[in-house]
Amino acid sequence: MIRYGIIGSGMMGQEHIRNIALLPGATVGAFVEPDAGMAAATLALMPGAVPCPDIASLLARGDIDALVIASPNHLHIDQLQQIAQTRPLPVLVEKPLYTDEAQLPALQRLQAAYPAPIWVAMEYRYMPPVQAFREMAQDATGGIRMLTIREHRFPFLEKVGDWNRFNRNTGGTLVEKCCHFFDLMRLILGDEPVRVMASAGQAVNHLEETYGGAVPDIWDHGYVIVDFAGGARAMLELCMFAEGARYQEDISAVGPTGKIEALVPGPTRFWNTDIGPAPTPKVIVSPRNPTGPVEHAVPVDPRLLKAGDHNGATFYQHEKFLDLVRHGGRPEVTLADGAAAVRMGRAAQHSAATGQAVSLI
Repeated sequence: MIRYGIIGSGMMGQEHIRNIALLPGATVGAFVEPDAGMAAATLALMPGAVPCPDIASLLARGDIDALVIASPNHLHIDQLQQIAQTRPLPVLVEKPLYTDEAQLPALQRLQAAYPAPIWVAMEYRYMPPVQAFREMAQDATGGIRMLTIREHRFPFLEKVGDWNRFNRNTGGTLVEKCCHFFDLMRLILGDEPVRVMASAGQAVNHLEETYGGAVPDIWDHGYVIVDFAGGARAMLELCMFAEGARYQEDISAVGPTGKIEALVPGPTRFWNTDIGPAPTPKVIVSPRNPTGPVEHAVPVDPRLLKAGDHNGATFYQHEKFLDLVRHGGRPEVTLADGAAAVRMGRAAQHSAATGQAVSLI
């Protein structure tokens, strides 16, 4: 039995707990959650888990085999440092890995010296339709020259202490939300970015909210264009006031021989069942010759849809991480991957703020 310690069991932490509960031979042994309401919800999900007042108390327990960090973004690096100095267990750390350039020296020390695996939680990699897209993309396109990711979704949800309403805690929307997509760009293209251009801002969401007299400064829409070293181009289109759309993510790739698309619905709990069941994820291949799209349904196990908001991805990610904890090896999403995605997001934030393209070479 592998026993997990959870650091931060708010909304995302509880999604991790629900998915750990589906894994054979795994459970949550203890957790750290300072908010009383979230701590109570955690105990309702996992009655046998022991609440700990702080990370030091959690690490002092001899029955914990691995850790999940699902705390607010700006805390991740400090918490990883504390773990490294106290008891360096295998860690699954939520994205974004860091939020501020001042954290980079600590991150570099972790990369050089942490003796156990650290896996950065990039759930979008593990969505079944996205995985099918990745497997089929090379043959479908003849080599990707253009990659487009569009996410039309719901606004940022309410979090404990409203921490996600401000750039100082999140790193900014193009880091907090979009590092997933920059990670996918690098993964799908198998290449590194060389230039980022962006236009983004706050048009609709959170404008009437105030917290301690401060108005939220997180953006709710934008475009980002990324040039890659091998010549491919990628674009992100984000809108966070479009939750009525049939599909939340639309990923398309085009090359000399054809086009491929992945259509991914949003969380089933937000779907209006009055109009019928939630849509099924699909992958569509459209060859240039002979013309005519071919659709492939990629259904997701209803148990996994109920366990979280990421189309089953959190479960599949945990399956792989658990295998790593048991048998060793290299994380599929490394600290270097997590850092690269944040670097792209920060470049996009800077480009949108200044109106200037940002070189990454």
